[in-house]
Amino acid sequence: MPPIPHQREKRIVGTSLKMYFDLPSTLRYIGAVAQLASAADKANVDFFVIPDFVTLLPSAEKLRSTSVQLGAQDTFSEDKGAFTGEVSPVTLAQAGVKIVEIGHAERRRLFGERDEDVARKAAAVVRNGMTPLICIGEKTKPSTSSISQAVGLAVSECKPQITTALSAVPDDAEVILAYEPVWAIGAAEPAGADHVVAVAQNLRALVEDRRGRTRILYGGSAGPGTFQNLKDGVDGLFLGRFAHDISNLEKVIQEMSEP
Repeated sequence: MPPIPHQREKRIVGTSLKMYFDLPSTLRYIGAVAQLASAADKANVDFFVIPDFVTLLPSAEKLRSTSVQLGAQDTFSEDKGAFTGEVSPVTLAQAGVKIVEIGHAERRRLFGERDEDVARKAAAVVRNGMTPLICIGEKTKPSTSSISQAVGLAVSECKPQITTALSAVPDDAEVILAYEPVWAIGAAEPAGADHVVAVAQNLRALVEDRRGRTRILYGGSAGPGTFQNLKDGVDGLFLGRFAHDISNLEKVIQEMSEP
């Protein structure tokens, strides 16, 4: 049976620089991103970029006259207090941040973040007028040739990640879910299109009764051609190192403008 297209949401694409760039190269990249804003506008695609914390203020200045949304790679769950080394969501909002990435697989693996920690951060992001980009995904690569079984296992692992986070935010809050199978992050190829579309459709069913806008992105070795294969399931892409070459990012925006 062919996949059933969901009601079309405005498409969205973005990338995180993680800790790959230093300060000068980050600012050069942000300048190049600013030049792509008109292409994204023409394609009717929402566009965001997530640099490191140190470059948020100069990045905001470079993006000020564009439609590109500035993102942050994490936040703390409290607005203020004795939390050495953490970054307040209040400060992020004041710096011009619109989207905050939380719950990435690296944060979960390296720093032991749990679903409950992600939920508290989601609440802090929404409380301060920003949109949480909640990363979700199963850890284990499917070992079965049965797509339905693999999809069922993925959904069962992702469901508590979603429900725990959404339980902490108002039902009318806008959220973005970034479906990133952990086994596909940094892999040579993205997860199979049939798998991603089926998982995304099942995850969408979990949030279809929310009053707030809920968009689903795919991340995990995404690149040219990825979105057209996934468009019946997802609303956009969350790109990694592939997009660090600005020409690749431009190609993806162009592809997302196609029907």
